[in-house]
Parts: sequence; C-alpha cells; structure tokens
Amino acid sequence: MIVRGMEEKEEILFERESLVSLRLNGVKVNYFFICQRKLWLFDRGVHMEKNSDQVFLGKLLDEESFPGKRKKITIDNLISIDILDDTNVYEVKYSRAFEKASKMQLGYYLYYLRKLGIEREGILSYPRLRKREKVILTDDLIREIETALLKIQEVIASPSPPLAVRKPYCSACAYFEFCFG
Repeated sequence: MIVRGMEEKEEILFERESLVSLRLNGVKVNYFFICQRKLWLFDRGVHMEKNSDQVFLGKLLDEESFPGKRKKITIDNLISIDILDDTNVYEVKYSRAFEKASKMQLGYYLYYLRKLGIEREGILSYPRLRKREKVILTDDLIREIETALLKIQEVIASPSPPLAVRKPYCSACAYFEFCFG
C-alpha cells in the first residue's frame, strides 16, 4: 500500500500485489458492508454459506441468467466475476436487500480490473426483479473502496471477532446460529 499526500487531500493507493497478499476479495468487501463479524469469521475459514437456502437460490439464479455470456471468471484466485463482456462487468444478485454491499463489491471488481489495466463499467443485475443499476468507478467510489479496504484490514487483523450485533436481517443469515444460537 502506498499513501501519498496531494494538494489538501490524501490519496490512498493499493497495489495489486498487496490486494492479492491480503486476500481481499469481493465477498469480503460485500460482508464488510453487511456484518463485520461475518467478515471476520469468513476470513478465518468459517464458511456457513454452503448450508444457506438464500445462497443456493442466488447461485441458481446466477447460473440461469444471461445465457450465452461468459460466466464465472476468476482472476488471481481473488475476484470472481459473474459475467464479463467487452464493456461491462455484471454482478447478479437475488434481491436488492444489500444494495450498498453489492455496489461496493462490484465497485471493487472494477477497481481491481483497473489495477490490471482493464477498464469496464459495472451493472448490478437483479433478474428476478427485472432491474439493473449501472456502477461507474468514479473518484468518489475509489476513495470509498480504498477506505473500506483499510477498515477491512483492521477487522481481519483483530485477534477476536467483532461482537455479534443483532440486525433486522440476522435471522435469514447463514451465520445466525453461530452468532446467536
């Protein structure tokens, strides 16, 4: 990571190698905006998603959407892009329940691709709802992603998980029993 002072503002730049060595993937970015305890547990190899009906439904939707498009492209064993074409990166989601987390995950993919010299725009796709939202990697989004990446590092560096905080959506979470059972 490089930190530079520039004309009244601080610019934070993550090099691709640091993102790889820190294993900062899109799921971690997503979880950071949903639940930092879930992020910490996931980083430690506690993967409860395979038992989740919601995750299963999301995977089915992902597989059935956009026939004929290039799907599930993994780069550096770090980011897993749902769909990629010549101009866009698509992130397919089951619902808009975690729209901010989804936008930041897709923004992170665009950010990572830019580190590789690949410029794309993003599209959050909600096939069940027949809705799409365009995501463009602006300077503001880059700053928000880089700030989140710094905070993600802090969360996963902690020797113990953040305390469980009950949120309205916790009962549908794959980690619910782990946190509150």
